[in-house]
Amino acid sequence: MGLCFSGVQSLHSSRLNRPHYPGASDIHGSNFEFSETTTATEIRKSQFNVRETIYSDCSPLPFSHGQILKWPELKVFSFEELKSATGNFKSDRLLGEGGFGRVYKAWLDENTLTPAKPGSGVEVAIKMFKPGGTQGFAQWQSEVNVLGKLSHPNVVRLLGYCWDEDQFLLVYEFMPNGSFYYHLSERNHEPLSWNTRLKIIIGAARGLSFLHANENKIIFRDFKSSNILLDRNYNAKIADFGLARLGPSEGESHVSTKVVGTLGYLDPEYYLTGQVNVKSDVYGFGVVLLEILTGMKAHDTRRPTGQQNLVRWSKPCLSSEKKLKTIMDGKIEGQYSPKAALQAAQLALKCLEDDSNQRPSMKEVLEGLEAIEDNH
Repeated sequence: MGLCFSGVQSLHSSRLNRPHYPGASDIHGSNFEFSETTTATEIRKSQFNVRETIYSDCSPLPFSHGQILKWPELKVFSFEELKSATGNFKSDRLLGEGGFGRVYKAWLDENTLTPAKPGSGVEVAIKMFKPGGTQGFAQWQSEVNVLGKLSHPNVVRLLGYCWDEDQFLLVYEFMPNGSFYYHLSERNHEPLSWNTRLKIIIGAARGLSFLHANENKIIFRDFKSSNILLDRNYNAKIADFGLARLGPSEGESHVSTKVVGTLGYLDPEYYLTGQVNVKSDVYGFGVVLLEILTGMKAHDTRRPTGQQNLVRWSKPCLSSEKKLKTIMDGKIEGQYSPKAALQAAQLALKCLEDDSNQRPSMKEVLEGLEAIEDNH
């Protein structure tokens, strides 16, 4: 769900050959959620203000001092401004498309954020949701209410938004190296080195730890490699907050909610009970750790029966250095110490515990990854 923002390959390449954008296609796993009951007509009739809420999953989040971007720092764009910035949403500006809409590349003046000529000013990504859909509106609303109030080096920056009649758009900083998923799965692309993979996953851990550490604990609910975007220096930034929601109230251990997520990354406990907490994100993080180690997708129906689900297939190999070697990505052979790989695998195994209470916190996961980086 949601879409990612980069131009790693030519914008004229086919859809399947473009760098992967979160939600641009579901070739990496099937997204699903139960249907909404609120109608688009009810939304249009409401006097909704972006600070208010329609869905409990999208409620505005209060944060402690120092963790809030003042609302005026989000620019309110007109539809005509974004139409101009994308050249009337020209096809050669298209970065990706999916069930909820499309993402276009554009240029804005870096001081005024007004439309600029291609190649001048600052590059941005503009997500345009399909008009009239209640799910798209809910995700647009959630991104504004959640991402618009966060500031962290490892969280993608939302610059502004547009709501014009049935048109809902978001404007983000541009991430030129695409998604982590793209680099791990694209066969014709230069493979990421072990050190770069470790750098990226540590950055993602810092971002997720930041979200969980807030006073109200934000649950991301759809953590996966395609929602980790990369800047020019391969610094990781978490993106796509359309499914994010508040964590449990004080004294409570979880939130009961409809089940949403992506096949292969979804916490099985959440799937079975409908109860979610920050440890559900930890499970998804463990799956991404496996992707880093193996170079394999979380779920791939093209693999032989028994190997299609990466977690189930790889778990028996994560406690033994000898067995782990048999599933490690051959493209990074010789770049890591066996001890470092085993430590990362054992950390992934802890994240993937069936009982969420047995999983580490993201703070503990981050400390474990930083120790691996420091010691090797």
